[in-house]
Amino acid sequence: METKSEYESYLKASKHVKEIKGFYVHLLCYVLVISLLVYLNLTFSPEHLWFIYPMAGWGIGLAGHAIGVFGTNMLFGKNWEERKIKEFMEEEQSKSTNFKN
Repeated sequence: METKSEYESYLKASKHVKEIKGFYVHLLCYVLVISLLVYLNLTFSPEHLWFIYPMAGWGIGLAGHAIGVFGTNMLFGKNWEERKIKEFMEEEQSKSTNFKN
């Protein structure tokens, strides 16, 4: 039987996964729409590069979304170094175990 704290941890983790998924959907929409705008701009009115304005505005919003989901230290978060060390140690241990067999 799950305890209350395990259930709360599950709910918190589930919410965070949904936030991450939402960010990636947002990023995909940004890339697709901005790509379309660049194509339209360069095809029909290349004398003025107007696609830069929606790209910059939406990009600021996207950056804010990323900070909201991942925090300000997106690439190397709180426990990134520890997780990577553990990952590499497990990888090495797996290689040595496979080599012995």
